[in-house]
Amino acid sequence: MRFPLSLTTTMVGYIAKKRLTRTPRFPLVLMLEPLHACNLTCTGCGRIREYEDTIKQKLSVEECLASVEEAAAPIVSICGGEPFIYPEIGRLTREIIKKRRHVIICTNGMFIQKKLHEFSPTSRLTFNIHLDGLRETHDKAVERDGVFDAAIEGIKAAKKAGFLVCTNTTVYKETDINEVDALYTYLTKLGVDGFLLSPAYGYSAVQKTNPKGAAEIFLTRDDIREKFKEAKKLFKKHKMNNSPIYLEFLSGERELTCTAWGNPTRNVKGWKGPCYLITDEHHDTFNGLMNDTDWSKYGRGNDPRCEHCMVHSGFEASAALGVNGRLGDAFKMLAWQLS
Repeated sequence: MRFPLSLTTTMVGYIAKKRLTRTPRFPLVLMLEPLHACNLTCTGCGRIREYEDTIKQKLSVEECLASVEEAAAPIVSICGGEPFIYPEIGRLTREIIKKRRHVIICTNGMFIQKKLHEFSPTSRLTFNIHLDGLRETHDKAVERDGVFDAAIEGIKAAKKAGFLVCTNTTVYKETDINEVDALYTYLTKLGVDGFLLSPAYGYSAVQKTNPKGAAEIFLTRDDIREKFKEAKKLFKKHKMNNSPIYLEFLSGERELTCTAWGNPTRNVKGWKGPCYLITDEHHDTFNGLMNDTDWSKYGRGNDPRCEHCMVHSGFEASAALGVNGRLGDAFKMLAWQLS
């Protein structure tokens, strides 16, 4: 199966219940950022730039758990910043799993070996390591030598200990799809359980601090579709975590409407609105984010900042929820999950 059975049954039951109660908007994944501090300064990352004034602040474990209850999403993605820098990452993860949620820890992988003893293997926990290419390419992207090798050692240690491990790769203008293919072939030999591929989005924080550099690395909508037409070969060879519906959207075979509310973000400033990628306001409560945001103002054709965004955090939820659905989509999703 593409994902653990417990995750699939939980998500299907959750969506069905929300549909039956006619809930108009509900989260699928809570993007939980307990801190924004990081040991790296990745070229394409906007977090360390956008939250420079609060970079030393952290949410308490209790604040994080309260946010998990507020959103009540079946999946919690612990991101940041670098989650393994968070002093109580082990305790936080254990407490979220006790609440019967599935946890994905998004990490650069450098501290996995050091922190692995704080976790126990379970189908409810996945380590998601960010790798943007093979050694030279990845180390250039994160602006430090040795990061790729450290991440690989972390992957090996986690797999040896019985953990689920996936990777996330961002596609930039200069990304060589053949190199990504080689990366995935190598990672498959290490036992990695799945791969996520997502196009680079032009964070406003990066554009403000380095507009020339941003123009050189980030993709337009047309760029994305050209890249992902080429990337379709990866989906035939490797165990990709991108859904077939989202892939069709990326390669230009169909359109999807963004459902940014499906992946709400909670960080040290509050509930980030409207989405993981754009900040207009930080709400004090989850309900404030969901109910006080004028969602009709956003999306392609409504807000220029959304024009070139095709990132999975806004559109994979659309695929899962059947937005802009077509006949046969349900069968495609089922076949993909079972493959």
